Amino acid sequence: MAENIKAATSIREPQDNIPQTKQQRDKLLQLAAEYVREKRPVGPMSLDELRSHCKEIIKAKNINSKYMDFMAVILNNQVWRDSVAGIAYDKRLLLLPKCLRNEKNCQGNIDEYGLICEQCGSCVIGEFKTEAERLGYAVLIAEGSPVVMSLIASGKIEAVIGVSCMDVLEKTFPYMEAGAIPGIAIPLLQDGCANTSVDEDWVWDAIYENSQIESTQINLKELQKQVENWFTEKNLEKLFPKSASDTEKLAIEWLSKAGKRWRPFLAVCAYCAVKENNSSHINEEVHRMAIAVECFHKASLIHDDIEDSDSLRYGQKTLHAEYGIPIALNVGDFLLGEGYRLLAELNIDARIKTRMLAAASQGHRSLCIGQGNELTWMSKPKQLAVDEVIEIFEKKTSPAFEVALKLGAVFAQCKDSTEDVLKQYSRSLGIAYQIKDDIDDFISQRDALDLNLMRPSILLALGYEQAKEKEKKFLESLWKTEAKINSAKKEVKEIFDKYNIEHKAFMLMESYKQDAIKSLSKLENSSVKSLLRKVIGKIFKDMELMGCCNEYKNRDVTGSEQSRKNIK
Repeated sequence: MAENIKAATSIREPQDNIPQTKQQRDKLLQLAAEYVREKRPVGPMSLDELRSHCKEIIKAKNINSKYMDFMAVILNNQVWRDSVAGIAYDKRLLLLPKCLRNEKNCQGNIDEYGLICEQCGSCVIGEFKTEAERLGYAVLIAEGSPVVMSLIASGKIEAVIGVSCMDVLEKTFPYMEAGAIPGIAIPLLQDGCANTSVDEDWVWDAIYENSQIESTQINLKELQKQVENWFTEKNLEKLFPKSASDTEKLAIEWLSKAGKRWRPFLAVCAYCAVKENNSSHINEEVHRMAIAVECFHKASLIHDDIEDSDSLRYGQKTLHAEYGIPIALNVGDFLLGEGYRLLAELNIDARIKTRMLAAASQGHRSLCIGQGNELTWMSKPKQLAVDEVIEIFEKKTSPAFEVALKLGAVFAQCKDSTEDVLKQYSRSLGIAYQIKDDIDDFISQRDALDLNLMRPSILLALGYEQAKEKEKKFLESLWKTEAKINSAKKEVKEIFDKYNIEHKAFMLMESYKQDAIKSLSKLENSSVKSLLRKVIGKIFKDMELMGCCNEYKNRDVTGSEQSRKNIK
């Protein structure tokens, strides 16, 4: 009876941008597999990187260019296939679309999580679900359900096998790529959310995909918890000399204060990725290296607070505001010394240690130059162009990311080519991060704009470049502190709103973020590439919730160069 119901389901022809016959589709699948075996591209790939490979195949094999998107899907599948195969079934999610059901005869119900399949036999969904669950899969019958991202964020799901229409696959790709989630996507042969079909053997092959070699996925959430736990006062005291002078006590207290711990976290992540270690056990030497990274960072914050005359940090008094500038300077210098001591005492090969010390000292030097440029400007404030603010950001923020990543990667004995990528990646990431910081500050103060401390700001620079003559003179007077700042908040906000400055800053941030992503295309190590892509997604919160194909709101993300051109 079930077979008769299934047979009665109307069959539509494949849509125009999908090869019309099964033979043609299988041929493209074969070409994608051959290309991956020969060229060995590394995931995760950005859309630009993926399309570049597809163009090469299409040109070499004389394939109709209208199949570009379809080719991109199956090529990306082949890149991830081995990774998916190495992940246990009970760590995988099978995501099926509701529209694959026989809507007329379906006996299931739909709730906020998707279709509750009654396995009535009227469509293939029940068969896929039954077998996948027998193997250990989690199964959802809902396109782009928010539950998907929740499961991935929890660490319970490490790979996704999804069936969906081309439109949804295109729109959800950025989320999967941002999370560097190994996945296999099987395109529906039709869109339209009704009476769809799929190459069922492709789905079965993906479900059964298996390997004897277990994949080692880095659980960033667990790793971050582990790193944060190192910075309690009790744990920090284990790494410092026992004399416990007032300087040491203040240093430990400052290290244990709240913070994002991005830098030590990045250092440990880089080490684990190069070593292809799933981070379940971090040895003591890696632990010490990470503490050294945070010593450098917290020392720079102490000095930065003094130089910027900041009285609050983490919602509490800054060190110099509470104990005075001389003591704060001394604690900052002590932390720098402790950072170098921890690195120098690492029980590792002398050549590796030398490279690590060189990376730390070069980063320290670059950071001081960047901070010096800002201090020079603050002594004689003047209008700044966008490029000038970016240059300050590059020298002041990027070195800290580069040092953290390089220390971890060099410790794990990475290739020289990996170091080169880390430099490019850190530059773009640091600039994007600082722009994000400016935007966040503006958003949090939108109704009570704080202009008491005039620092190099990307929003002010963008505002100045967009403003007309009278408005330019007004902003110049602010920079030169000729205007009364407290009375200028309303005017500045009006200028920002008039020229949509917040959006332009966001687009500029996106362009540098995309540059960081593009720099990863040169990496040959999939673990490192995945890790660095995940870091971007985590910092910029790219893993937003998705709706289903009919609810999906398409977000316009422009290429980096075009974004910068559109700002002016």
